[in-house]
Amino acid sequence: MPGDPGPAIRTDTLVKRFGSTTALDGLTMAVPRGEVFGFLGPNGAGKTTAVKVMLGLTRPTAGDGEILGRPLGDLGARRRVGYLPELFRYQAWLSGRELLLLHCRLARIPRTHHASAVAEALALVGLSERGDDRVGGYSKGMQQRLGVGAALLGRPELVFLDEPTSALDPVGRMEMRPLIRGLRDRGTTVFLNSHLLTEVEQVCDRVAIVDRGKVVAMGTLDELLAAREVALRLGGLDAASRALVAGYGEVREDGEWLFVRGLVEDRVPAIVEALVAAGVRVYAVEPRHESLEERFSALVSRTAA
Repeated sequence: MPGDPGPAIRTDTLVKRFGSTTALDGLTMAVPRGEVFGFLGPNGAGKTTAVKVMLGLTRPTAGDGEILGRPLGDLGARRRVGYLPELFRYQAWLSGRELLLLHCRLARIPRTHHASAVAEALALVGLSERGDDRVGGYSKGMQQRLGVGAALLGRPELVFLDEPTSALDPVGRMEMRPLIRGLRDRGTTVFLNSHLLTEVEQVCDRVAIVDRGKVVAMGTLDELLAAREVALRLGGLDAASRALVAGYGEVREDGEWLFVRGLVEDRVPAIVEALVAAGVRVYAVEPRHESLEERFSALVSRTAA
C-alpha cells in the first residue's frame, strides 16, 4: 500500500557457513515495525549468528535481507539501529553519565545533543538519580538497564536486545519488562533474542522459533498457541481406538493420557461418544491451551527427530 515503509527486518533464505558448519540454513522471516519481536531457539540454533548477519557484523554466505528498508550492512540503516550485546563489560571507573557520553561520541551524535540524549536515556531506563554514580557500584540489573540506555541513544528506530534478562535475578527481570514494553509504546521496534520462554511470553507481540538455522514457526502468540489441546484419560485403548483419536488431531501419549492438539471444543463430545461406542473407558476430559514452552518443545523436538 502507498506509504507503507515495509517491515523493520526482512530476511530471505539467509545462509551462513563457517567451514563445514552451517549456522544459518535458509533463514526467512519478516519483523513488523513497532512491535516486540521474540527470536527463540535452543543453544546452537543460530540465533546469535543471525543477529550478527542482520547487523552487518558478518556477511551471509548466501541469501539477502533488509534492515529498515536498506540492504543488510548498509551504514545509513545501521545508524538508526541500537544494539545491546549479550556479553558486555563497561568501564567500572566511569559514571553512568560518562559512559553514555562516550557512547554518544561513538555513535557520532552531534555534541550539542549529548547532554539531552544522555538525560533522556537515563530517564527511560530509570537511572536519572544514579547517573553520576560509578558503574562499578551498579547492580547487574542497573548495568543491564544502562546497557539498554546506551542502545537507545539517538532514538533508534530498531533495537536489538541479545539475551537482556539472562543474567538477572527475578527482580531484575521484572524491572526489565516494563522497559521493553515502553520502547514499543514509543514506536521503537524491539528484536528480542532470548531463550527464556516465560519472559518472551510476557513481553512479545510476535515470535519466531528457530532451530538448526531456520525458522520452524512464526506468528503472534495467539496464532502460535491458538490450537487447543484436549487431555483424555482413557482405559482399554487398542490400535483401532488410537487411530480413531488420531483422526481428530495431532496426538501424543503419556500412560493413560492422550493429548490431542488441534481439537476444537465443539468436537469434544463427538470424540467422547465415538470412544465410548468403541468400548474405550473415558475417565477424564480436560480441554486446555498449550504454553509457549510446550509449543517450543514440540517444534524443536520434531525438527531434531
